[in-house]
Amino acid sequence: MFTGLVQDLGCIKEVINLSGGKIFSLEVNLCTDEIKKGDSIAINGACLSVIKKEGKILSFEAMNETIRLTNLAFLKKGDFVNVELAMKLSDRLDGHLVSGHIDTKAKLNSIKNDGVARIFNFECDTDLIVKKGSIAVNGVSLTVVETAVNNFEVSILPETFNNTNLKYLKINDIVNIEYDMVAKYIKKFFEQKKESKITEEFLIENGF
Repeated sequence: MFTGLVQDLGCIKEVINLSGGKIFSLEVNLCTDEIKKGDSIAINGACLSVIKKEGKILSFEAMNETIRLTNLAFLKKGDFVNVELAMKLSDRLDGHLVSGHIDTKAKLNSIKNDGVARIFNFECDTDLIVKKGSIAVNGVSLTVVETAVNNFEVSILPETFNNTNLKYLKINDIVNIEYDMVAKYIKKFFEQKKESKITEEFLIENGF
């Protein structure tokens, strides 16, 4: 589990294409003493496992399913990615609960200034997005300021902008999206309830 609070910007040093996916090697500045092989780390919001560690260089393997569902497919040498270590149970939850399982991708439609903040408009399915709700964009915990059919807006403050790879985004760039976990469970609950053939009338007819 993660919080959506980016801890570092990692620089991609190598991308190796495999028949079953890709291997990414990136350089990080955060303290790597506590990182070991097998640890889960969020890269642009996607939960990946460390397969190799050499000093500040961490390597990850992403399977084809992950590549298909995320913007990791577009990464190349020199690109910067958002990095977050898995949260500890003793950590303060300053962002929101983020699983590291990307739900979809979104395209950046526009960026406009709003005082000290920047308003980013993204295009994607918004069925699970609500105004003032939480969303993770490239692994960054953000609050939705506006939502419409197939697009939503978030407000990026300077602290977030300067310390994440959101500052490198250009119009039409693709980002990873993880919807709010609570919203996904609620939707699933109502879908199952709607599909269920067990109704109040059914229970009464059968002696319950």
